Amino acid sequence: MNQRATADTVPSATGAGPGLLQGLQQTVSLAGRTLLQLRHNPWELGDFSIQPVLFLLLFLYVFGGAIAGSTSDYLTFILPGVIVMNMAFVTVYVGHGLNTDLTKGFFDRLRALPIAPWAPLAGRILADLVKQAWSIVLLLAIGFLLGFRLGTSAGGLLAMAALILVFALSLSWVMVLVGVIARDPEHVQLFGFTALFPVTFVSNVFVPVETMPGWLQVVVLANPISQLSDASRGLIVGGPVLEPALWAMAWSVAITAVFAPLSVWALRRRIMNR
Repeated sequence: MNQRATADTVPSATGAGPGLLQGLQQTVSLAGRTLLQLRHNPWELGDFSIQPVLFLLLFLYVFGGAIAGSTSDYLTFILPGVIVMNMAFVTVYVGHGLNTDLTKGFFDRLRALPIAPWAPLAGRILADLVKQAWSIVLLLAIGFLLGFRLGTSAGGLLAMAALILVFALSLSWVMVLVGVIARDPEHVQLFGFTALFPVTFVSNVFVPVETMPGWLQVVVLANPISQLSDASRGLIVGGPVLEPALWAMAWSVAITAVFAPLSVWALRRRIMNR
């Protein structure tokens, strides 16, 4: 790797970097670097492919009849929920991959070269969003094969995918911060999955909120995962869309506004303190 190439892939130790356009170009380059690694480790896509399909089949055929009366009725409810749940869990791999780069000395070797301070983080997230899009397409394809029928339009389908990816972007910044401050990749996974488990399961991803006790409904309705699930169902099945979509977008903006600058600051601090 020559010096010119590496200049486009590593943060400056001082945090000073090029302008916005160059930063975006560096982000795309870093995302490409991450995606190219799949050629050497294609099984990495398993968490974005096999795992969500298994979740869908498990809940559909084991619990579908008991919850909705039939698997066909439950498929309409569970498919958007599983897509949202999978989105949340696989964001952990953003932090895991970033922490791996940090612990292996990738940033240490190249930190003196100029790059926008946010580009390495944004590049990792962009690569993850490409994988997220793959998961959404795969789950929808499996859903259609199992008998799911679109209740709205192709525009609603695209809008659902866009909304989920926007929320994935915001949640990824949380995992980026975890990846920067964690001691090793195993701690990133431990914290990420432990934190996301109650957030995803105490929601309306798997069952309608009306079936829950009153006190739990209050918690579930305040959960951004529930708002995103409701909006996703409305966009591809039918039902209320505007209010849950606005809440999901508001959560996305708030999470990004807090965790994006914190992540950039934490990365700069970690590199400067080495």
